[in-house]
Amino acid sequence: TGRRKKTHIMATLRGSQSPSLSQSQTPRTGGKRRKCNGSGGGNGNIVTKIISCQITGHGFNRGTQLPGILLEERDKRVQWHGIPTMLQKLHNSSHPNSDLSHAHSLLKVLLSQLSMEAMSFVTDDRKTAQESTFPNTHTFDLFGGVDLLVEILMRPTVTMQNSKNQMNDDLVKDCLSVLYNCCICTEGVTRSLAARDDFVLFLFTLMNNKKTFLQTATLIEDILTAKKEMIHLEGIPNLSGLVQSFDQQQLANFCRILSVTISEPDVGNDDKHTLLAKNAQQKKNASPSRAEVNQVALLNIPGFIERLCKLATRKVSEATGASSFLQELEDWYTWLDNTLVLDALMQMASEEAEQSSTESSDESSLATSPQRHRLPQSMKIVHEIMYKVEVLYVLCVLLMGRQRNQVHKMLAEFRLIPGLNNLFDKLIWRKYTASNHVVHGQNENCDCSPEISFKIQFLRLLQSFSDHHENKYLLLNSQELNELSAISMKANIPEVEALVNTDRSLVCDGKKGLLTRLLTVMKREPPDSSFSGCTSRDVLQSYFDLLGELMKFNIDAFNRFNKYVNTEEKINSSLVDSNMLVRCIVLSLDRFENQTEDVKVVEVLSECCLLSYMARVENRLTFLFRLVNIINVQTLTQENVSCLNTSLVILMLARRRSKLPFYLDALREKEYAEKYPGCLLNNFHNLLRFWQRHYLNKDKDSTCLENSSCIPFSYWKETVSVLLGTDRTSSYAIASYIDEPYMDLDTDPLEE
Repeated sequence: TGRRKKTHIMATLRGSQSPSLSQSQTPRTGGKRRKCNGSGGGNGNIVTKIISCQITGHGFNRGTQLPGILLEERDKRVQWHGIPTMLQKLHNSSHPNSDLSHAHSLLKVLLSQLSMEAMSFVTDDRKTAQESTFPNTHTFDLFGGVDLLVEILMRPTVTMQNSKNQMNDDLVKDCLSVLYNCCICTEGVTRSLAARDDFVLFLFTLMNNKKTFLQTATLIEDILTAKKEMIHLEGIPNLSGLVQSFDQQQLANFCRILSVTISEPDVGNDDKHTLLAKNAQQKKNASPSRAEVNQVALLNIPGFIERLCKLATRKVSEATGASSFLQELEDWYTWLDNTLVLDALMQMASEEAEQSSTESSDESSLATSPQRHRLPQSMKIVHEIMYKVEVLYVLCVLLMGRQRNQVHKMLAEFRLIPGLNNLFDKLIWRKYTASNHVVHGQNENCDCSPEISFKIQFLRLLQSFSDHHENKYLLLNSQELNELSAISMKANIPEVEALVNTDRSLVCDGKKGLLTRLLTVMKREPPDSSFSGCTSRDVLQSYFDLLGELMKFNIDAFNRFNKYVNTEEKINSSLVDSNMLVRCIVLSLDRFENQTEDVKVVEVLSECCLLSYMARVENRLTFLFRLVNIINVQTLTQENVSCLNTSLVILMLARRRSKLPFYLDALREKEYAEKYPGCLLNNFHNLLRFWQRHYLNKDKDSTCLENSSCIPFSYWKETVSVLLGTDRTSSYAIASYIDEPYMDLDTDPLEE
């Protein structure tokens, strides 16, 4: 990279209209030999210096080593705006024991030039970082400005009596600001800084200083995003002490950095998202990933989770009232489209408020300060919302990690759910408004405002918190828990053990629990809402999944569903989306058929279209054939692996009734009817072999299969083992239904 930069510098110096200087030529002015007495280049002819470099092997390390007069002359032709010359002066005035106040004044001039380009990048839809687009920033990097600032920042500081020789906070802040401007405007700067592990770790030490925290955090976030290998959090000097020293605002900002360090990197290729590829990667990397190690490091910091819970649930002062919130939001969205600008403005307002009043520096002082010091209430609320998005994201990632049980216990103990319940109406789910403004994030095409992003992250957290975990009952209040107990008693069903063991001191307060509030607002969402539209396949699949959970084993739900939907067309149209509902129908039908002494059950069995349809064996076989046929080992993902499990549910229930041979024989006949003998059963055999390796892995949480089906996981394992039996005389083994010429069971697709 350095060699390319030197070549680029020399080419830039020559220019397309400047004749190259040969060894026999000497630049002259008025017929007299001219000495180049540049401030950074010393005496001597440039050609002589180049020849000397070739002889000694000691070449130029940076463009500012070139003679100053040469740089000035070239500057007039290519419009460098004096940047190389200023970099020469900055280098000479930034040596140890130099007057750093002079260096700082030079840096301020450079910052003013580069800031304009950075602001145009932020406000003009993120232009491609090209030399022609941002010439000043490119020139600054080309002549070694980035390397010089890194050197200045990392130079060991010796305490001097003369304050002019010391690195002060303002100088550090300006160095960081210039580096950030270069990162966002010049391609390659971020990657080159990210490759310097020593510099990255050094930046974390600057976060100890509250005055330089914001600029440091912003630069670190940008660098870590471009870093090829995830940083090791335990490598940060005194990580625990650093995090514990943060105030709540700093900790919220720090969550933006943490989101990069605890999330598994996106592989960016759909093929790599298959379960086969993921399992292979896990097998290759048997030890915990860097993200998992970082998660453990955070959990070991005393008070970390408790403080995140407080951040997630703290309230925002609303002095202007809710009525003006949305209108103010519209006014500010047009240019406040990233947290960097918001952070800077909030910090400026805080600093001005501190200068105007020594009584208090908290949020209340902003509300009582003079008008020129006040920010719109909407801006403060958006600021808080954006931080809460980052905090909820970190909690969500930790909930899905290997330490999820520990995290679950801590989130319950620190009353995260009751706190979110108290925020629900005032902040999380305000009155719906259509907004055309977009907040640019990782995906600039995302049609998301801060409020929408907040709601989405809130829903993801609730899903992670509730998914097949006994803590899901904390989403209710005490009255709603009592209702559940009463329902169990009325139906003569034993109360769920997790419900009985729920700590009532940790459940939601108030008249409504969080789940009730969420259901209430979701029912009110308009058809074009981001949360109720059926155009998205993900949303459609979620609706089918939710229906399946609500209706499973519930005869009243099937009766009510039949009043609205009396056809099986919907579940037949997209089986990948609807297979969880199919599983619900199959499981419920199996239970209802054993309750024929109940008149109501018999009545619904005869009237419900879905139950009657699934009761016919030929229809169940059709579903089984389609479920096995639409997937294979190479295409299995987290989204469609449920099709394999639903097919297993159908066969497990058949096995319970000693009808498994009938179903396997029907699959064999279907193969021959479709003119593809062996194709379906070979594929199913491979899928089950994958199932064994996937779900019998000690790291896999198989309890969800047991909880969702009410079938012991031991029966799942036993059924798969029977189906994969090698005895061709067994009527329960798939191998006995594949004719010899079409058998392809020896090939292991998991090794391909």
